[in-house]
Amino acid sequence: MKHPVLRRTTIAALCACWPLAAIADEIRNPMNVVVVSGTRAEHTSFDLPAAIDVVDAAQIGAAQLRVNASEALAAVPGIVVRNRENYAQDLQISSRGFGTRSAFGVRGVRLVADGIPATMPDGQGQAATFNLDLAERIEVLRGPFSALYGNHSGGVVQLFTREPTDRPTVEASFTGGSFGQRKLDTNASGRSGGIGYLIDASRFETDGYRDHSAATRDQAYAKLVVEPTSTSRLVITASGLRQDDTQDPLGVTWDTFRRDPRAGEIDTTDTRSPQRTLAERYDTRKSIDHQQFGATFEQRFGKDRLQVTAYGGNRRVIQYQSFSRGFQAPLTHSGGVIDFDRDFYGIDANWRTVRTLAGGTLRTTAGLEMASSKDARQGFENFIGNTFGVKGNLRRDENNDVTSVDPYVQVEWERDQWVLTGGLRHSRVDFDVEDQYLSNGNDSGGTDFRHTTPLVGVLYKISPTLNVYASAARGFETPTMNESFYSGTGGGFNFALKPAIGTHLEVGAKAMVASGVRVNAAVFQVKTKDELVVDASSGGRTSYRNASATLRQGGELSVDAELGAGWNARIAMSMLHAIYDEGFGAVPKGSRLPGVPKSSFYGELGWKEAAGRYGVALETVANSKVYAEDTNTAQTAPGYAVVNARVQASQQFGGWRLRQFARLNNLFDRDYVGSVIVGDANRRYYEAAPGSNWLLGVSAQYQF
Repeated sequence: MKHPVLRRTTIAALCACWPLAAIADEIRNPMNVVVVSGTRAEHTSFDLPAAIDVVDAAQIGAAQLRVNASEALAAVPGIVVRNRENYAQDLQISSRGFGTRSAFGVRGVRLVADGIPATMPDGQGQAATFNLDLAERIEVLRGPFSALYGNHSGGVVQLFTREPTDRPTVEASFTGGSFGQRKLDTNASGRSGGIGYLIDASRFETDGYRDHSAATRDQAYAKLVVEPTSTSRLVITASGLRQDDTQDPLGVTWDTFRRDPRAGEIDTTDTRSPQRTLAERYDTRKSIDHQQFGATFEQRFGKDRLQVTAYGGNRRVIQYQSFSRGFQAPLTHSGGVIDFDRDFYGIDANWRTVRTLAGGTLRTTAGLEMASSKDARQGFENFIGNTFGVKGNLRRDENNDVTSVDPYVQVEWERDQWVLTGGLRHSRVDFDVEDQYLSNGNDSGGTDFRHTTPLVGVLYKISPTLNVYASAARGFETPTMNESFYSGTGGGFNFALKPAIGTHLEVGAKAMVASGVRVNAAVFQVKTKDELVVDASSGGRTSYRNASATLRQGGELSVDAELGAGWNARIAMSMLHAIYDEGFGAVPKGSRLPGVPKSSFYGELGWKEAAGRYGVALETVANSKVYAEDTNTAQTAPGYAVVNARVQASQQFGGWRLRQFARLNNLFDRDYVGSVIVGDANRRYYEAAPGSNWLLGVSAQYQF
């Protein structure tokens, strides 16, 4: 078969769609989803001229560990979330091809939780800080509208925790599964003395699917809701994340992956222990200690509203990286141990008015967002004598400051069938470096990036069940501080990097094709100049450069159907043509952007008993092949399709509610590459995904 993945994807799509025709007469009316992303105020997603999907609490907790956002976002078109089976490096999240180059963490996609950015002002974010146990919904915004959120290119992923319950409620859950996965979570909710409260604490442990990939993660979250008056509301949140000595399995070569997907790369320079892997020899690992707090105050004046959000926190990271002897000399600029202590804080204040204009309704939001992160950063050699994986001599000592100041305004005018939207945001991002380790030269300096982002959008309501829209924006994406750390294979800061500037165009349609069946479709194009690409990558250090122009063209389709007799179905399909529109260096024009699949598919067919006591579902996830580097000459990560199954049950006994679930992932035990490390100089591009694996979970909730 020439295209086996495409054939399996098509078959899965037909299977998922079959009930739409078979029992269309029994379809029920869906609820119109209300979102905040895109307009910063409640708005029906159906009437918003943007591609936006909502993952609700039922989908987030659908027989899952609730540890990785990849569990919940697989069903969103245009988004590819790769679980690297590496808790030292976080997930890879890409939106319409933006974000796939990130060596660790999330970049190119803005992350927000309860109105508080989980993305720093330089554009780097951590999805691990999301608390999925208490999530009410996740909104995923793609395309031009996301440009109004500032420094990034691809989209916005925004999480909202649920509201406190009216009656006191306590809950405990336990989940266990393959590879020593186990998670214990407890939470409590209620209201007392006019204050709503929500608290949660969890511990997750895993032995790891890949060699040297064990991890322990502790998370805590608290939320207080106060309504001082009938027209005001104050929400205070606090959260923490702690991971001690999380093992980093590193990437492997194609030969190693073919030999054993779970194996690490052998360190051929280790003559004393010839079978020891690089990860074992250097004991590659990362420790994270992250705390943050935030407060959002909202005051309503009739239809108008003032909202102010302030937040702050601290993030401490110690990471032990690997390098081979052959690369040791040019990389002694910073050593193999990263140690930084970051303080971050920010504020977002906006004023929203609603007025009548020219027979229609004019909604205007004007605001100012400011953010700052300050790093005390050191680097050390990762060896003492012949002992590796220990903190050695100091090689780096500096203070890194990033600040951003972004005023913005957005207007929406609605009359009859028309909704017109416009927006403007001016971003200024300043980098400042104070080098205190001068034996290898003074790398002190700074740079700033400025850009004004315009947005226009129009939506036309052809009928009560069909809307069409078009939107355009000009966004930008600065290099992150991490991407500026190195020049070439080992030089100092790269202050010569320029921001990538992208022109985004999108046309789409949203339709209720039958009572209970909703279809969203969009086609888009993004032209980017000065795209940031990998220049050199080795031993955990990656340097970047500006390339020539790139072109992204694609389409997205999602179908959600509530079917009679307890059946439901969902399909999410994406096509993306992402290439270098101009050649550079050894990369010819027309080369595919690495890390970006040309096609992605998610299909689900489920059934739930009328009272909601039992439910089953079958899922299919498929992605086409991806290239590992810019020239497209290295072995591609082949395309794949996997099938998952889940079953859920619940019982109610007075104030008690009991739940159980079982999940089987990768039913046919497919070996495949879950993610790639783009541009790795040692060709260790590949990170394996798990074979067949299982999860079992139970929970007990009591409401007083």
